Amino acid sequence: VQLVESGGGMVQPGGSLRLSCVVSGFTFSNYGMCWARQAPGKGPEWVSAINTDGGSTYYSDSVKGRFTISRDNAKNTLYLQMNSLKPEDTAVYYCNLQQYWGQGTQVTVSS
Repeated sequence: VQLVESGGGMVQPGGSLRLSCVVSGFTFSNYGMCWARQAPGKGPEWVSAINTDGGSTYYSDSVKGRFTISRDNAKNTLYLQMNSLKPEDTAVYYCNLQQYWGQGTQVTVSS
């Protein structure tokens, strides 16, 4: 099982980024997926989840209304569209399936 995130970077407050997570080694369409993040000096925080066909999505209160999770089962790819970014969104973002984690992608929100 391999999960590879990309799309992080540095952005000003109010900006947007789109994260991607390409997965391999399992049947992607059979599993719900999650995004989580870890800010400097803090523990991991669950951010969002999506069911197998993308019909159900879930968000933490801290990102609800600003972030959108989606998936493309034909491309084995999970996405996280992040809008109206805030400095407190600064973290390493990970995609997650059960006990499997990607290497993470850094998101920095700063002016």
